[in-house]
Amino acid sequence: MSWGIELWDQFDNLEKHTQWGIDILEKYIKFVKERTEIELSYAKQLRNLSKKYQPKKNSKEEEEYRYTACKAFLSTLNEMNDYAGQHEVISENMTSQIIVELARYVQELKQERKSHFHDGRKAQQHIETCWKQLESSKRRFERDCKEADRAQQYFEKMDADINVTKADVEKARQQAQTRHQMAEESKADYSSVLQKFNHEQHEYYHTHIPNIFQKIQEMEERRIVRIGESVKTYAELDRQVIPIIGKCLDGIVKAAESIDPKNDSQLVVEAYKSGFEPPGDIEFEDYTQPMKRTVSDNSLSNSRGEGKSELKFGGKSKGKLWPFIKKNKLMSLLTSPHQPPPPPPASASPSAVPNGPQSPKQQKEPLSHRFNEFMTSKPKIHCFRSLKRGLSLKLGATPEDFSNLPPEQRRKKLQQKVDELNKEIQKEMDQRDAITKMKDVYLKNPQMGDPSSLDHKLAEVSQNIEKLRLEAQKFEAWLAEVEGRLPARSDQARRQSGMYETQNAPSVNNCAQDRESPDGSYTEEQSQESEVKVLATDFDDEFDDEEPLPAIGTCKALYTFEGQNEGTISVVEGETLYVIEEDKGDGWTRIRRNEDEEGYVPTSYVEVYLDKNAKDC
Repeated sequence: MSWGIELWDQFDNLEKHTQWGIDILEKYIKFVKERTEIELSYAKQLRNLSKKYQPKKNSKEEEEYRYTACKAFLSTLNEMNDYAGQHEVISENMTSQIIVELARYVQELKQERKSHFHDGRKAQQHIETCWKQLESSKRRFERDCKEADRAQQYFEKMDADINVTKADVEKARQQAQTRHQMAEESKADYSSVLQKFNHEQHEYYHTHIPNIFQKIQEMEERRIVRIGESVKTYAELDRQVIPIIGKCLDGIVKAAESIDPKNDSQLVVEAYKSGFEPPGDIEFEDYTQPMKRTVSDNSLSNSRGEGKSELKFGGKSKGKLWPFIKKNKLMSLLTSPHQPPPPPPASASPSAVPNGPQSPKQQKEPLSHRFNEFMTSKPKIHCFRSLKRGLSLKLGATPEDFSNLPPEQRRKKLQQKVDELNKEIQKEMDQRDAITKMKDVYLKNPQMGDPSSLDHKLAEVSQNIEKLRLEAQKFEAWLAEVEGRLPARSDQARRQSGMYETQNAPSVNNCAQDRESPDGSYTEEQSQESEVKVLATDFDDEFDDEEPLPAIGTCKALYTFEGQNEGTISVVEGETLYVIEEDKGDGWTRIRRNEDEEGYVPTSYVEVYLDKNAKDC
């Protein structure tokens, strides 16, 4: 099957068909190009998606990726990033192996096609020229034959006419002979041109056109093969990345299989464990025994040595009923008087009645009632100073020793800080060793550098190491205190608390005996007061970072008051003091003389001037 034989007369149709083939090839190139653009866009969107959900450095999200489920998600993001990279590889390979190659081939194909059809048109023009020559020769031969025939007829007519002279007849005869000779020459020329045309026509239809059409056929077949190869390459380029994409998917599956719910649960425990123990049972308080009620074991005024379970506030390993009570509020409950305040003196002169009339002896309220009152009361922000401190903690202004955190979390933070400092120390030591080696090289080979130029750097590194070591020692001391390796104030409180636990039963029975205070009010046995002091010491240890209550105003003493009860303070008439807590309705006002001396006085003994700004807090 040959186009030169089968399609010898379809020159124009072949020209249209080959142009259509080039258009198809260009259309396929455009298709692949758009595919590469889609692959690039898809890869870019995948990368942006992966980047969008990546945890931000030095943020809370980065800490959340300790959990196996989050790690699996992070692995998925990383694998999707690699997955996107494979689509970029597809785009690059298709561009280099298909688009660029086909574009160059199309240019070559167009040139080859143009050359073939140029040869075809040239051959076509040649045969057309030969045909025109043949037609011209034929027409001349025909014309000469007709002229010769007419000349012969004219000669015969002249020869037959008796009236025509002999000269005219001879002239007609010569004319006829000339025409016959011209006809013979035209005949010979026509015969020659005809033979030549037939030869050219035979060559055209059996040699030139078949050769040209054969070349066009081969060109078209090469184009078709090239499209087939490109389609195959298109598929192979996709197939090449399938194993890597499969590995990406296998990585995602492996990450999913690595999720460990038990491990995540343990991480939650490590992240939020406070180190406190849950509170013990609350004992029954018997109110049926007037004036000599037995205080329950869970109250803060609990007597030592009983066989019941006790709640101790001294040690970190012991249960704490209210581990997050603010120190100032708690100490206010511990030290505030429990009896009604005495009325002001009846005399205008405070010196006539130094301490005023005594209030009737009343039964002292158990200290646990004060805690219950605190637990049910609504917390109050005393002023903007306290609010500002709370906001600063929320904004990250945490203490350097992390004392604002629960014990377990504080231990983890301190351990983390120690590890970071040790890494920095090791890094600085490595740098120091490198500088020392360089200095030795300079000493052995002075032409390489000046050894003294490294002294400043070496001193700077040594200074940094010393600073880091001091910092590490500071944090290690705090860590040792948290872990119990070093004695802390709470240890002293526990030892003091243990001394009271060793008291025998008779001392416990004596704890309910009444005794009169100098102002006539009822107080409990001395051991209870000592116990409260021990507990106060414990809470001082737990909340030693709390600030004192701010002053909300001032007051002037109207009368002299000698504070002899626990929690009261003595004042002199005319003395000006700071008010840190106004009367809550119990007749007592909390005042401060200086940073270390504060207490309660009867409200009726002082004239209070509250600060408006503090009152609005």
